[in-house]
Amino acid sequence: MTTRATPALESMLRSLIREIPNFPKPGIDFKDITPLLADAVAFRRATEAMAEPFAQDGITHVVGIESRGFILAAPIAQQLGAGFIPVRKPGKLPHTVERIDYALEYGVDALEMHRDSLQWGHRVLVVDDVLATGGTAKATCNLIELAGAQLVGCSVLLALTALPGLVRLRDRRVHTVLRF
Repeated sequence: MTTRATPALESMLRSLIREIPNFPKPGIDFKDITPLLADAVAFRRATEAMAEPFAQDGITHVVGIESRGFILAAPIAQQLGAGFIPVRKPGKLPHTVERIDYALEYGVDALEMHRDSLQWGHRVLVVDDVLATGGTAKATCNLIELAGAQLVGCSVLLALTALPGLVRLRDRRVHTVLRF
């Protein structure tokens, strides 16, 4: 299941996302959200739009995916009255971690979360800036479930519809504010 924000809000936020051609490598058009983050009203409205569909779901923890997901997840956690938990690349967290390996198009990557950050009974929302192929988001969902917590859904600022992220997460509750 996927939901989206209103057309008026989409238009406002879309105008503040800059496209950088051939970054970080040739053939990729990077969606730069820093102008949106620099606009206090837009930043607040974006995080409100990301949190709102989950306001009545009893979210206890918001998991932010490294690294731009952290920027969005922290204010969303505050709006929902929830704790914030970072999911990071290997070697970045200082305590005992739970790790999940996941396949990339050409290789393998991994994500880690502090082992004691989630447990049975916690109701979790995953937050990230961009949903592209869906590999990182799906691995994060699996990591949460491995911890015994209940994944309520995922909220992303923007989804790239030409890539398989939305399809890959079709069995999850996914909220997107923008689609490119």
